[in-house]
Amino acid sequence: MTHDDAPPLADLMPWSVAPPRLGRGWPAAPDPASLKARWDALLKAEGPDREALLEPTRARSLHTAVGKLPGGAGGTEKLARASGPCPEPVRVLRAPFDEQWLIPDHRLIDAARPELWRVADARQTFVVETPDAPAPLLATALPPLFGPGRIRPFHRRPGGTEPNLAPGLLDHLAVRLGTRPDPLDVLAWTVTAARPGPVVPLTADPGVWARGVALGHRALWLMRRDGERPKLPGGRRPYVRAPLPPRPLTLRYDREEEALYLDEGRIAPVPPAAWDTETGGTRVLERWFTARTAEAGPGTLAAIRPAHWPQSWTSELLELITVLALLAEVRSTAAGLPPAAPITASELHDAGVLPPPAATRRPASVLDPHEEGPEGQLALI
Repeated sequence: MTHDDAPPLADLMPWSVAPPRLGRGWPAAPDPASLKARWDALLKAEGPDREALLEPTRARSLHTAVGKLPGGAGGTEKLARASGPCPEPVRVLRAPFDEQWLIPDHRLIDAARPELWRVADARQTFVVETPDAPAPLLATALPPLFGPGRIRPFHRRPGGTEPNLAPGLLDHLAVRLGTRPDPLDVLAWTVTAARPGPVVPLTADPGVWARGVALGHRALWLMRRDGERPKLPGGRRPYVRAPLPPRPLTLRYDREEEALYLDEGRIAPVPPAAWDTETGGTRVLERWFTARTAEAGPGTLAAIRPAHWPQSWTSELLELITVLALLAEVRSTAAGLPPAAPITASELHDAGVLPPPAATRRPASVLDPHEEGPEGQLALI
C-alpha cells in the first residue's frame, strides 16, 4: 500500500496517552511471587531503610499523597505508614512482547496515566506506537508500560464501547466500500496497514480491504491470544530438546539448526524470523531473556527474584517464539497488499471527517465507579 497522503494515525484514532513511567524498576517483574516478596521486604523496613528501598523520586516518596490507581487494589495512605499484604499483581506489557507483572499501587508509580487504567478491561485493545520496530504499531490487551510511542486505547470507555475513531470515518468507509465496516475491522486494517509516521493508508477496494482486514485480525489474535496457543505452519511447535539449567546465563542462536540455546539447554525449532525480530535495535528474544537473568544491585528490591528458572518462563518463551515467527509471516504478506483506490487524507478533509473534533482527543468522562483519592478521600473525576 502506498502512504502518499495517507491519513495520520493521530487523526484516525484521535485519543492518545503518553506511556506510563514507573520511575523505579522493582514494582514490575516477570513473576508475581517476587513482587509480593519485594512488597513484604519494603514494609518490614522502617524509616530511612524503607525510603532507600523505595528508590524515591521527585514524583514519589514515602510521604507522597496520591489517589488509588483506577481498578487497582493499592492503598491511599502514605507509604511511610503503609501496612498489610501486597496488592494483587496484575499482568502488563513491560516491553514489546514481554508480558510481566505489576504491583498496581499508584504510590509506587511516578506517572501511571490513570486514564489508561480507567478503560483497561478484557475487551480493551491498546495500540502502541513502536517507531523502531518491524511494524509501526503493536496491539495488546494488557496495559503497556513502555515508550517512547504514544498509546491509543481502541475503546474510549470500559466494556468495549465507543471506539476511538474519528467521527464520520465509518460512514465514509461505508460509502466507499459499499458496506459498513465493523469498528474492529478498522482496527484490524490499521494494525496491518500502518506505515512509519505512523500513517494508515486506506483503500476503497473491497477485495484489498477484505484481505488486509483478515491479516489484521490474524495479527490481533497473535498479539492478544486470549489464552490460546498458536502453532507454527504445519502444526509445528518449539519444544525443549535438551533440559534448561536451573539458572541459565547465556542465550545464543544456531541458525543452521534453528535452535535456541540457554547455556546447554536447547529449544527447537526456532524459525530465523523469530530470532531476527527486533524493537529499538535489540532482538526481542534477547531482551526478554535479559529481563529474567540480569543481576540487580545487591540490597535492592529488584534483587529479590526466583532462585531457579520457573517452568512458567519456559512455557512463555515457547509461545513467544511461535508468536514472533507467525507475526513475521503476517507482516510479509501485508507488505504485498497492492495499492488500490486510495482514500487519502485530502479526501477525508474534504468530506469533513478530518480533522476530528478537539473533544475526541481527550479522554471520555468515566464517572463510575467512584475512585478513592489520597488518604481515603473520594476522588472527583
